[in-house]
Amino acid sequence: MISKFLLSGAILLSISFNAVAFTNDTTADPEMDSVAFYHEMQKLDSTIAAMDYKTGKVVLQGDLATINVPEGFSFLGSKDAQYVLTSLWNNPEDTGTLGMLIPNGINLLAVESWAVIYSYEEDGHVDDDDAEDIDYAELLGDMQKDITANNSSRVAAGYAPMELIGWAKTPYYDEVNHKLHWAKEIKFGSDSLNTLNYNIRMLGRKGVLVLNVVSGMDNIKIVEANIGKILKSSDFNEGNRYENFDSSVDKVAEYGIGGLIAGGILLKTGLLAKAGIFLLKTWKFIAIGAVGLFAFLRKKFSNKNDDSSPPQIGE
Repeated sequence: MISKFLLSGAILLSISFNAVAFTNDTTADPEMDSVAFYHEMQKLDSTIAAMDYKTGKVVLQGDLATINVPEGFSFLGSKDAQYVLTSLWNNPEDTGTLGMLIPNGINLLAVESWAVIYSYEEDGHVDDDDAEDIDYAELLGDMQKDITANNSSRVAAGYAPMELIGWAKTPYYDEVNHKLHWAKEIKFGSDSLNTLNYNIRMLGRKGVLVLNVVSGMDNIKIVEANIGKILKSSDFNEGNRYENFDSSVDKVAEYGIGGLIAGGILLKTGLLAKAGIFLLKTWKFIAIGAVGLFAFLRKKFSNKNDDSSPPQIGE
């Protein structure tokens, strides 16, 4: 059981800051022709190809943690990851992004693209004593009720209601390695494609390494097949590990395992790409409609009837 403190604003934060809803924004130039599309995609492809794709060992934030990039993946550092999130996927700038793990051969401009975004939250050492006592079915029910109760505000603001369908992956905490992961299936309005919200949290001495998977629900089997290698690939370095906690000098977080799942950390919106997302400003939720450039360009291009136009780049 977790306290009701975690089941009020915390639950809403967990969903809002972890949820992605695909949209069909058409506010850009409706007169973009196939030639402009072709050249725009050429430019984007060149920029993407020039990014620094890292393999092998990658050290994060000084000597905080190390990623041994798993086979079949590459890692983009903070600068390139922020470019993908902001310039390609239209998310607000987030300088806290440490990097992005992406599958090799995937097209970052394609709807089926997915990635794992890394950040770090130094809110203190998370006590995991509550891990065995959490009733995840009850927690899910409370989260669903909280979302339903707040849907009237979403609709009043002009946005589609949100529904937490259920656990796509029931929360699991590895008490030996201090790694937590879970997934939620979320539906926005009448969208035919539900959102996959897959979260990984690695507990350290002073905070939590946050890994969020950016993906649609249709990718769940692919994501699940790779979660094991993703979990094994990253660990805190000596001095920053969970067992290095020193109660005489280190701060203790105000939440436990239940809080991480329900929303103890204010998760960064930049982790949630190609989305109708929420920002937390002055303690109020502000809805922002965002759409990936490729999705928009492809829609505009598909409306053209010019069979002689250049081929679509990046498909």
